[in-house]
Amino acid sequence: MDFYSIVEKAKKTGKVEKGTNEVTKAVELGTAKLVVYASDVEPKEIVAHLPILCKEKNIPCVEVDSKQKLGISVGIPVSTASVAVIDAGEASSEIAKIKSENN
Repeated sequence: MDFYSIVEKAKKTGKVEKGTNEVTKAVELGTAKLVVYASDVEPKEIVAHLPILCKEKNIPCVEVDSKQKLGISVGIPVSTASVAVIDAGEASSEIAKIKSENN
């Protein structure tokens, strides 16, 4: 499954939060529908809490290979460690599928 295109679709038709601080807040508030974080973040501690927090809140959380590509998928010129989809927009069916696969 192409998580970059899901994030891109959600950005165009819904709402996303960028950056680990914003993503963490969205997860804690329970507004995140999907969390995507990059595996090439240094140091790893920056995103290490996200999968654990998402599991507690029952929010699907997936790892992608590139923070650069993640930044591009949310339409910013810099890389981003993590993204939370708040309003899925047209990506809601894909996110529902991810959720069912994770349960």
